[in-house]
Amino acid sequence: MQTSKITRIAVIVLVLLFLVLSVISCSTHTHTAAPAPREKKIPPGQAKKASGSKSAKAYAPGQQKKR
Repeated sequence: MQTSKITRIAVIVLVLLFLVLSVISCSTHTHTAAPAPREKKIPPGQAKKASGSKSAKAYAPGQQKKR
């Protein structure tokens, strides 16, 4: 009678140990989104068309004022 209680307790402890180790050993992988590609600069003429202005001078890199 005494040994059956001990073996029952041992089996329960082993099953619980197995479950705990199974849960602990699980790993998760987090995937992050790839960084967005850098915005390409459009030519001054295309910027002029998009804004509707008459001159592309304001959009040319050599015509920009330094801040």
